[in-house]
Amino acid sequence: MLRIFLVLVFALASLVQPAVGAEFGTKAEAVAMVKRVQASFKAVGAQATFALVSDKSTPQFHDRDLYPFIYDMNGVNVAHGARPALIGKNLIGLKDQDGKFLVRELRDMARDKGSGWVDYKWPNPLNNKIEDKSSYVEKMGDYWVGVGVYR
Repeated sequence: MLRIFLVLVFALASLVQPAVGAEFGTKAEAVAMVKRVQASFKAVGAQATFALVSDKSTPQFHDRDLYPFIYDMNGVNVAHGARPALIGKNLIGLKDQDGKFLVRELRDMARDKGSGWVDYKWPNPLNNKIEDKSSYVEKMGDYWVGVGVYR
């Protein structure tokens, strides 16, 4: 019952509706999804938000190729909308194909600037191919949240 209530509350709180018929999410939609995660975090707390983000059946956090990911400031993944196998793993030393420490850069952007965009390479969950990705991140208490767009 609580889950149904939360889904309805956050569906109504959506800042930007997905583009009908569009195959890929936009930067504006990625930012809006981060804002929805932030709203959830404030409304229901960390653990409930982590569960909602990691549950692929939660529509406000899973839209085409858009999904959130949440890490603590040490680089431990606490929620992932596309790859649940990453949850609980410390990925601070993870490099993309070009040798970029992507989790470290994402964390540093959120921690040092509060929010911003970071470019890197990551597997697209729609086709499992490594693709260029830009992710928007924001600090969220002792965590940071990101949502990316494939370019």
